[in-house]
Amino acid sequence: MDNHPYPDGGSGPLSRRGLLRSAAALAAVPVLIAADPAVAAAELPGFPAPVALYRSAYRNWVGEITADGLWACAPAGPEQVRDVVNWAWRSGWRVRARGCAHGWSPLTITEGTPAGSRVLLVDTAPHLTGLVLEPDSAVRAGAGVTLEALLAFLEGHGLGLTATPAPGDLTLGGALAIDAHGTAVPADGESPLPGSTYGSLSNRVLELTAVVWDADRGAYVLRTFRRDEADCAALLTHLGRALVTEVVLRVGPDTPLRCVSRTDVPARELFAAPGSAGRTLESFLRRSGRVEAIWFAFTEFPWLKEWSVAPVRPAGSRHVTAPYNYPFSDSLPTPVADMVGRLVAGAAWYLAPELGAAQLTVASLGLAATDSADLWGPSKNTLLYLRPTTLRVTANGYAVLTGRAGVQRVVHEFTRVYRERLAAYAAQGRFPVNGSVEIRVTGLDDPADSGVSGAQAPLLSALRPRPDHPEWDTAVWLDVLTLPGTPYGEAFLRELERFLLTTYDGGAALARVEWSKGWAYTADAAWSDAGVLGTAVSGTFGPQEWAEAVANLDRLDPHRVFGNAFLDRLLR
Repeated sequence: MDNHPYPDGGSGPLSRRGLLRSAAALAAVPVLIAADPAVAAAELPGFPAPVALYRSAYRNWVGEITADGLWACAPAGPEQVRDVVNWAWRSGWRVRARGCAHGWSPLTITEGTPAGSRVLLVDTAPHLTGLVLEPDSAVRAGAGVTLEALLAFLEGHGLGLTATPAPGDLTLGGALAIDAHGTAVPADGESPLPGSTYGSLSNRVLELTAVVWDADRGAYVLRTFRRDEADCAALLTHLGRALVTEVVLRVGPDTPLRCVSRTDVPARELFAAPGSAGRTLESFLRRSGRVEAIWFAFTEFPWLKEWSVAPVRPAGSRHVTAPYNYPFSDSLPTPVADMVGRLVAGAAWYLAPELGAAQLTVASLGLAATDSADLWGPSKNTLLYLRPTTLRVTANGYAVLTGRAGVQRVVHEFTRVYRERLAAYAAQGRFPVNGSVEIRVTGLDDPADSGVSGAQAPLLSALRPRPDHPEWDTAVWLDVLTLPGTPYGEAFLRELERFLLTTYDGGAALARVEWSKGWAYTADAAWSDAGVLGTAVSGTFGPQEWAEAVANLDRLDPHRVFGNAFLDRLLR
């Protein structure tokens, strides 16, 4: 089957095996092969001797942003990170922290960064991985530890998190830099346990240690910031304009979760107008507080996941003792992989409706075949479900801040416009989306959840509350996924972005960009629209908060060692 020729005149198939090989290669941890000492000494004179240097490529999650031949290192601890940063400052280099590179946006490396650039990658995942239990339900963690390792450590001590992102291959430092989140709000009648927060992971930070400029010493130093310090607010979600080496997080008792999946609720019912009867998204939120809808393009029945707190295993639920319990989505089934191959290799983008139908069929049959429709176990085992071998797609992302009562309205309005525009494009023979829409719902970053008196809210988190709208306590996360290189994809996503930013402009609700994903679209590129980059993004945070964040980050790194051309443009 791998060598079967396609009848559409394409240049050849992209096989299932080839797709999975590509995914595994993109997900691979950089190979740490030390550079020739003489070459390193010539190109990086005076570099701290204990820290081995090597050449490395950079690839983001989907491979749209790449760079080859960059110098990289893996410091053994925070003090070596500090020494590397001081060398970079004195030598005119910039430092980019790298974890698992599981992101889309150019916050780490910008596309077109040439080999030989004065850009040094600092790999955190090899060594900055310490985990120590602290008193009062807290954990001290290195910035390079993965979320999967963190959650496994917590589970071993009877602890857990309210919600997390689906992939386990995210470093904690990377997750905090972009206010990573899961999907959870309190269900009707739910009493949150101590250590719960329904906002981003950044809202769990009690203190953090970062490499920052010390004017008195005339050098970069390691400094620990408490959650009640004003400077900490800018570092909680810093977008890559800082380098955090260690954090202390507040955690809580692990709560076993039940996750029920279904594909029998039509989109017209799930995303119906507010006030509608039936199985609306709001009805599931009221019941469980934890939902995710994955709506494959050109289909009518989303894959709906509903998590609920369940201290005792419900009858009929399968007890799971490990994460990643959807093997049919971890590795591409042959029908889906073959169709993706036809789309990409043969430029047969018109097959998007068939691909959507195939993905829905695989999900529906896969849930039954693997007994995965009703799972129960420690929270980690149902919250983590996305492996690096899944289909690599590009994604845009926005959070719409609203009141809890406004969730169904936001979902209804967005999905209506999405469906209408997708149909209009298809009528012209254009198929800009071949992945899915993903919808999640979270709370906001309430600093009181940290338990620290005087705690600061993350200044640049998309979940930062708006003081002028205290009624906004919820965020609806909206993502559209499509294969990279899909014709008309950027133009289509630009239309959706304009709808979101103009409809939810701070009146009845407010749309903010999701930092790690695609936004600021022109007709042919993401992260490029001058208006969105220059005024729209900052305007959603308020001029005072934005200016404060930029000023604090500049003061902590006045030489802009931590940055790149994109961040220079955005954070000004």
